[in-house]
Amino acid sequence: MKSLFHTFPRTPLLVALLVVLPAITARAQDPRIQLTHLDHLATRASETVDLNFDERLILAAAKIFNDKDEDEAQIKKLITGLKGVYVKSFEFENDNEYSSADVDSIRSQLREPSWTRLVNVKSKKDGNVEVYISLTGSQVNGLTVISAEARELTIVNIVGPVDLEKLAKLEGKLGIPELGVESTKPKTKNEQ
Repeated sequence: MKSLFHTFPRTPLLVALLVVLPAITARAQDPRIQLTHLDHLATRASETVDLNFDERLILAAAKIFNDKDEDEAQIKKLITGLKGVYVKSFEFENDNEYSSADVDSIRSQLREPSWTRLVNVKSKKDGNVEVYISLTGSQVNGLTVISAEARELTIVNIVGPVDLEKLAKLEGKLGIPELGVESTKPKTKNEQ
């Protein structure tokens, strides 16, 4: 009985493996999550934010920031190296306009081995906040925040090398909402 390798020529099989395996591996480690399945919530929302800031737009934005302006120079430095910033946020007039299945559709993508949950805050009064990071080895290559309140659902997905110190400085800029990420550096007298 002939083995499988004797039946099929080795070269095409090896070429196929070399083409397919890197694509599968790259997808498994891709920190970008899919958010389009939440689009149906826009019809129920009183306010919607849909931000798709890919690497091409980040590079273009970095060129227009003024290096002489301290805030703009800091933002330029912070976004350099990022591959994308994606935000979906919905505010509703009434409680429970989105379902737990909507949130679970995001969580299911974060069950891949590269994702680790860092924070899980549950509050009956203020809602729930979950923070996940994606790691390749010891390198942080993505971050996702799920903020689920009775009348608001916000998902933030940052793709690329993420430094939490730098992320704290991006809050409230480029469409990124206040995430509650605090700097671990001690505040100077001017910051207090």
